[in-house]
Amino acid sequence: MKKVFVDTNIVLDLLSQRTGFFEVSQDFFTYAIDNKIKLVVSTLTFANTHDILKEQLKLNKVRSSLRKFKTLVEIASFNDKILELALEEDFEDGIQYYAAIENSCEAIITRNKKDFKGSIIPILSAKEYLSLIS
Repeated sequence: MKKVFVDTNIVLDLLSQRTGFFEVSQDFFTYAIDNKIKLVVSTLTFANTHDILKEQLKLNKVRSSLRKFKTLVEIASFNDKILELALEEDFEDGIQYYAAIENSCEAIITRNKKDFKGSIIPILSAKEYLSLIS
């Protein structure tokens, strides 16, 4: 099974039902529900998603959504090596990138491909990834 890292913006597209992005993210996450791909996110994604969603929804709804979402994904391990590597780059994107690398992900799925220039693994949008595996 393919193992891919999911950037925070794709998670937010799904959980906040962002106009223009929700449908593609929903299709993408359906592959995980159907056990066709394994999705990996960082603890940073959970923290950032929590902070953004609590501005839009009631706290109990945010936590309920994250608990349900957690069943779809694997949480990437985070260690000193990832932290040190991330300090040499854009910190937040560096954490995401090195968490994907250290957790043996085959690609990073994001809408902000420019944030991962020079990547040693493919950087794809959810739509691009779906077209590759469909």
